[in-house]
Amino acid sequence: MKKNRFKKAWLNEHLHDPFVKRAQKDNYRSRAVYKLQEIDEANKLVQPGHVVVDLGSAPGAWSQYLGRKLASPDGSLRGTVVALDLLPMEPVTGVQFIQGDFREAEVLAQLEAALQGRRVDVLLSDMAPNLSGIASADAARIEHLADLALDFARNWLSDDGVMLIKSFHTGYFSQIVNRFKLQFKTVKAIKPKASRDRSAEVFILGMDPKMAATIPE
Repeated sequence: MKKNRFKKAWLNEHLHDPFVKRAQKDNYRSRAVYKLQEIDEANKLVQPGHVVVDLGSAPGAWSQYLGRKLASPDGSLRGTVVALDLLPMEPVTGVQFIQGDFREAEVLAQLEAALQGRRVDVLLSDMAPNLSGIASADAARIEHLADLALDFARNWLSDDGVMLIKSFHTGYFSQIVNRFKLQFKTVKAIKPKASRDRSAEVFILGMDPKMAATIPE
């Protein structure tokens, strides 16, 4: 009974959520798009000609936003967007999608091959682990995904590149922020308006890399 009440409450909130209604009106796949839009517009992250990597891309709202922002009048993309997720994702015009687990070496190799030696201007990650409900284990999984994304940025981010990841207020949050500060001159923790008040999610933005990336051979 308690579970059913929770599901009904969530459904009721979802149906009346202004961001859900807005996403339906704007033909976006999820309300998450407005989190990226707010952060992008405030910090001018994505520009024409950029190479953008979208980790944890399914169902594809962030990729849709990127495709629309980089679209030229003839429908082609003024830039490159490579999206990756463990789950399948319906195609987004102009976006190259790789399905696989970012934690696996062979999937990472596919992503690196898709970049064709080009450095990444904007690295986005909306990745989140499957949560077990065990706080210490979940926090460790969140930290691990952040570390993998930071490692990728260290190897592939352009000299003036930016990195934005979703994280959560856990016991490891301050450690993740400190690791960002080792790699970036400017680090911000951002709670966009589209993030629900009760949600522990927070986005970490890194700008102005301290060291030039070294693309793996």
